[in-house]
Amino acid sequence: MKEYPLTYTAFKEGLAQGRLLGLKCLDCGALFTPPNGTCTSCGGSKLEKTDLAPKGKIKTFTVIRVAPAGFPAPYVVGMVELTDGPFVIGNVLELDPNQAGMDLIGKEVTVGHKLFPRNEAEGGPEGMTLTFTLTN
Repeated sequence: MKEYPLTYTAFKEGLAQGRLLGLKCLDCGALFTPPNGTCTSCGGSKLEKTDLAPKGKIKTFTVIRVAPAGFPAPYVVGMVELTDGPFVIGNVLELDPNQAGMDLIGKEVTVGHKLFPRNEAEGGPEGMTLTFTLTN
């Protein structure tokens, strides 16, 4: 059985240590995160674990007003282009969703994470999301 260079568990452990781990494709050089079994650009399987800078800029966002069970609405979800190139999606923290406007585009952020406890009523594993904190 093939051993993956970066498992989801190792990815979460890295976040807990303040590291944003990703993968680099040895075929095409693409960087991506979170972990995947093959390159998201070329489909190659020669991958190596790499550290990514936990910084980036918001490229787009949306305000979630009708949330899944267990999530208090409203909240802001953003798509961030990391300094190293990959795009990631997560929750924008410390921002009043009712004040989110187009001036949010291009704002610099620091990447973190938040764990959600297992929801006994719905079953399933513990959840995790990336989070973004505005830096400017």
